[in-house]
Amino acid sequence: MMFDMRQAGNASGDRAGAAGQAPSARRGRTPSADVERELLTAAEAVLVRDGPAGLTVRAVAAEAGIAPMGVYNKLGGKDGLVDALLIKGFDRLRTSLEAALADTAEPMRARFVTCGWIYRQFALDNPHFYGIMFEGAILHEHDNPDVEEHAKAAFGSLVRIVEMGAAAGVLAAPDPVETAQQIWSSLHGAVALELKGLVLTPDPQYTYQALLATIIRGLAPR
Repeated sequence: MMFDMRQAGNASGDRAGAAGQAPSARRGRTPSADVERELLTAAEAVLVRDGPAGLTVRAVAAEAGIAPMGVYNKLGGKDGLVDALLIKGFDRLRTSLEAALADTAEPMRARFVTCGWIYRQFALDNPHFYGIMFEGAILHEHDNPDVEEHAKAAFGSLVRIVEMGAAAGVLAAPDPVETAQQIWSSLHGAVALELKGLVLTPDPQYTYQALLATIIRGLAPR
């Protein structure tokens, strides 16, 4: 595995209160963890508003109301910003999948289908996040083991879905990891085409629904 918007009120209040003061003075009053949260909130806001091309150290610093050097001090520059966003994106996707999986009021087949819809909705609701997570929308000069760990945890949620589906007799999956990869490949292809406007059928939602049904039929025990 390659690898929504909050809390503007506090940041804007800080910017108003810090008018005319040096950024370093503001940072001196703000706990380090709070500064990092503000930077990540600002980075997400810039990503959503301006797209991957607009995600620069200067843009994020301006959004957060701090000096650009603060981005380097707290996150190590642009690569650190991107790493933090990737981790946030993978965690958001994993949390959504696991919440659906934990809904034991639904039969396993329905939970499997719901997880498929969650993946599509995540991409449609967060196209720029999806782009940096799965489409290489921002060139990255290094691999970060922390990002890889969070990405694998998100994929691990899909593996657990497959394992539970197999245990419930919904899927035949002698190798859950291999089956999960095949499912992800299918869903990612469908979502990527939709994001690029390349679904040639009249109703992309219906086409995606039909794809989920095809996957379940194809993996049904025989």
